Amino acid sequence: MDELQNIQDLIYIIRGQRVMLDFDLAMLYEVETRSLNQTVKRNARRFPNDFMFQLTEQEWSLISSQFVMTSRMKRPKKSLPYAFTELGALMLSSVLRSPVADETSIKITRAFVAMRQMLTFSTLPEKVVTLAQELYKLKEEVNEILADQNDINESTRAQLDAISLALSELQASRSQSATLKNRRPIGFILPKEDEE
Repeated sequence: MDELQNIQDLIYIIRGQRVMLDFDLAMLYEVETRSLNQTVKRNARRFPNDFMFQLTEQEWSLISSQFVMTSRMKRPKKSLPYAFTELGALMLSSVLRSPVADETSIKITRAFVAMRQMLTFSTLPEKVVTLAQELYKLKEEVNEILADQNDINESTRAQLDAISLALSELQASRSQSATLKNRRPIGFILPKEDEE
């Protein structure tokens, strides 16, 4: 299982496809990268565009920045690596005549299949639908709570406004009555008998 994981670690997603690079395949098939590429060129009709393609400089710089080992970087600058899709990696076993080709192609097939299964769980669509339904229910509940809270806030706001108005009217009437008490009466005031 550890060997399968090691092969899966050599599978990259480039141009939306799962691919393996020529030098990794050469290592697995126990041949030189130069020899692998020469064999592929001699059998070019067996490797159409959906089986393999050459990386662009930008793709190569992006991929090579992920490598820890420097030995992979020792390619001639003009020579960009080839990427082999699952079909291309399997086709290599028919054109490479090495003692390990058959065994290696089985391992590579298992790695691609395991990766495909890992990325496309059969239960994944069901889980996504279930999560979407739960999210929709949760959204409805939150909207109901917010609507209720908004109604309470409007009702409370109206009550507070009424209380505030009543208090201001009460305060205004008190200050008016206090002002009236402290005023001197208008008109002629007769002197009290004691004052005479």
